Amino acid sequence: MTPQHSHPAAPRTLSRPRTLSRLHGRRRVAAAVALAVALPLGAAAPAAADARFPSTEGSGSLAAVRTHDDVVQELQKLERTSRYGVEAFTLAEAGMQVSTSEQGRDLWVATVGTGEEHVWLQGRIHGNEPYGTDALLTLLKDLGSNGSPEHELLRSTFTFHVIPMYNPDGAEANIRHTVLWDQVAGAPEGGTPQRIDLNRDWTPTGFAADESLAFYEYWTTVDPAWGIDIHHQGLKQEAGTGDDVTLSLGISLAPGGPTLPGLQDGAYDVLTRQMQVHVYDELARYGFINTDRYQVGGSYEIDIRGGVVSAMMMGLDHAGMNPEGHSHPVVFFETSGNTSEGSLGQKARGRSVQQNVLAVKELLLGLATGEVQQEDPERWAEIPHQPVTGYSTDWAGTIPVG
Repeated sequence: MTPQHSHPAAPRTLSRPRTLSRLHGRRRVAAAVALAVALPLGAAAPAAADARFPSTEGSGSLAAVRTHDDVVQELQKLERTSRYGVEAFTLAEAGMQVSTSEQGRDLWVATVGTGEEHVWLQGRIHGNEPYGTDALLTLLKDLGSNGSPEHELLRSTFTFHVIPMYNPDGAEANIRHTVLWDQVAGAPEGGTPQRIDLNRDWTPTGFAADESLAFYEYWTTVDPAWGIDIHHQGLKQEAGTGDDVTLSLGISLAPGGPTLPGLQDGAYDVLTRQMQVHVYDELARYGFINTDRYQVGGSYEIDIRGGVVSAMMMGLDHAGMNPEGHSHPVVFFETSGNTSEGSLGQKARGRSVQQNVLAVKELLLGLATGEVQQEDPERWAEIPHQPVTGYSTDWAGTIPVG
């Protein structure tokens, strides 16, 4: 299967459809049903906002974490059984010049939808952050099988490109990185393991790993209008209240910071904040999710130009593959807890996955209806966070605010 090549116009402000009020009512019911389905058998949906997670209780076993083979089998099953045209394929089948991981594993994508605007959804770029994979496979199943008005709207508005496991080698080893690999020798390149953070490898002097080259070329053939990236973080507490945070909302180039206001005449500085403000408001309706803003070092905003989603917003042209400088806004979600810290107790698994499914769906519905573009971007300041003292960058160290 060869992916469509499109050059969508700049993100547009959509008019609010007359069916919006009816959709809102259905959304509340559908979300309640989805939560009940996603929770483990015997678990009840939380009745109050203080029924939070993640939990460190329960088995720390990795048996429930999906392998690369699990993902391939699930994608092929969804292609066979979907009602609305899920297509699953490798980047080799898509015609990419580089199409496998460092260790030779196939890199898989699935598409669904017929809309003019293309949406890039990626998970598990860090191998020890597994629930992006689960959330995106759940979302793909819903988009491929659910006939509700909400899902019809999403399929008709967007064409989705879903990458549930960006980093299969790291996933198999349960490490954050990938390792540069000599496939002939069957050993690390140069004899000594060289770990590459795939989320820092889209740079003018980067692209050391095959995964980076493969997915970058595919991105240039898609030219998305929007993007979402799903991650994990350590356990954390909300500033001021001390409540456990279950999900943090992130923008990889700090709003109002050194880089983002200069892109597209400030359009992405506005749009990314509107996107996350909308998610924050919508997730507040669910009693089991507690969100804040993503920060590092206690009080720093990140301004990471080498991140994959940052390169997308900056319109990186590598090896002449993006000569038009196509770019688009992207945000990311950070689930609290990851496997390397032993902090993903299996009792919290269902909720950890489902909060990402809900966050992605609410954002996509808001983009489809135009609600996102009507949000007040200044309300980004209202999302709980520590007072910002500086910007943590990968290009100039730490830059103090002001």
